[in-house]
Amino acid sequence: MIEELRLRNVGVIEEAGLILGPGLSVLTGETGAGKTMVLTGLGLLMGRRPDPRLVRHGSEQGEVEGVLTARDEAALTEWVEPNGGTLDDGALLASRVVPAAGRARAYLGGRSVPAATLAELADQFITVHGQADQQRLRSTSHQRAALDEFAGLEDLLGRHRTAFESVRRIELELHDWEDAARRVAGERAALQEGLAEIDRVGPQPGEDDLLRERAERLTNIEELRSAVETAYEVLAGDGVGPGVLDRLATVRHALDGAARLGPDLRGWAELVGEANGILSQVATEIGIQRGELEADPGLLDEIHARRAALTALTRRFGPTLDDVLRWAEAARGRLGALEEGSRDQLEERLAGARAALDVLATEITERRRAAAADLERRVNEELGRLAMRDARLEVRLSGTEHGPWGRDEVSMMLAPHAKALALPVATAASGGELSRIMLALEVSLAARPDDHTFVFDEVDAGIGGSAAVEVGRRLRELSRHHQVIVVTHLAQVAAFADHHLVVTKAAADGTPRTRVERVVGPARERELARMLAGDTSPTAIRHAAELLQRVGVGA
Repeated sequence: MIEELRLRNVGVIEEAGLILGPGLSVLTGETGAGKTMVLTGLGLLMGRRPDPRLVRHGSEQGEVEGVLTARDEAALTEWVEPNGGTLDDGALLASRVVPAAGRARAYLGGRSVPAATLAELADQFITVHGQADQQRLRSTSHQRAALDEFAGLEDLLGRHRTAFESVRRIELELHDWEDAARRVAGERAALQEGLAEIDRVGPQPGEDDLLRERAERLTNIEELRSAVETAYEVLAGDGVGPGVLDRLATVRHALDGAARLGPDLRGWAELVGEANGILSQVATEIGIQRGELEADPGLLDEIHARRAALTALTRRFGPTLDDVLRWAEAARGRLGALEEGSRDQLEERLAGARAALDVLATEITERRRAAAADLERRVNEELGRLAMRDARLEVRLSGTEHGPWGRDEVSMMLAPHAKALALPVATAASGGELSRIMLALEVSLAARPDDHTFVFDEVDAGIGGSAAVEVGRRLRELSRHHQVIVVTHLAQVAAFADHHLVVTKAAADGTPRTRVERVVGPARERELARMLAGDTSPTAIRHAAELLQRVGVGA
């Protein structure tokens, strides 16, 4: 419950304090007096986004302070203690400071907290219904949320959202697996194609150097043959005269014959013999080469073709033949690592997750259908009390794409009278009817634990007369279990209040100033008279007193 609300330098309000209490409190006043600023200040205290333009002109900052209490102090303590704050004599102090320039600050239980903490606190203990909230009732998503709240589906919807996210996650895993499988298949095909090309050629280490040498020899075969012939003739003789080998044999023979004449001759003879042996071996190899040195155009063409094939490999996998061989070795290893995994396990997980999600969605639909019938009954009973006796609200469910909220679309339909067709609330309900439907829903949803605070901003918009009286009566009924705060222009609603606060604006030194005061007795009768007739004449005051007596509330 909000016991007290104090505002400083917020809009037209220089300083104002609201002392609230249990039951029904109403806030009235002339248009432009500052009632909206009071609700704006309450919104700031609930963690809503601040606007520096709300700071009163000429002030450095605007401030909102609130005192909150609960019958169960533990419910408040669990919000403040994790943030380092404390209760003050059983009350929770909350405040918001909005500078004209800079970042807004929030405080809870004497400690600085994020604004989101105030918003969480408000979500737990305070519900605000304004003109915009009534318009949101035209949205099917808000209609679904209202039905879900009535059905108590919070826990089940939480489990469903978790299951839905699990299905989405596994679907993404399967999609990623398929993408990876396609990439692996492409890489495998490229590796296999490259290895097939290399295997067709079958290159050997050093083969390119060997082929280059052979090609050079065959290309220059005549020059090579001439050199070999000349060398052979010089060594072995040309058939006309002796060659080097014959002459060395003669030298050896001569030295051997004279070796007895001195040791030097014997050494020379041995050296000549060694030289002759070496040159004899060279002559033999040259002789063999002579027989092989024949032009072979076909072989040269084969060598050129082979070298061209190797060059094609080095251009693609090189730059050298050794690089080609290393690529082939690495490709064979990579192919071994690219074993395609099985998608069976992922599909099995996905099937299980979808089955679990389907079970939860089915339960949600069943509970929504049961709750829809009960909500229809309760709301229609309330509408009968709110001067819409012949109106009929229908809550319909239809299938839709499966989402985090389930697979149901919820539509609230309104038949304004018995013979009318039920049409969507968004098109069938006037502003006043929408206000009463919203109030009927809130009363029907009032199964929340006691000690909740409801704030209504002009819930009576678009209605009057007996309908306004019934709205006031239902607000008072709601206030028997919860604190209810209402901003209203209708005396018929204000007459039901346990606490009547009036917002007035006066100008001092040309500067408008707003104040809020509680009215009782004659002062309250004068305010109700102003609301009824626009003046405080004796007749208007008498009508105000009669209204208070009729609704059973003393002035």
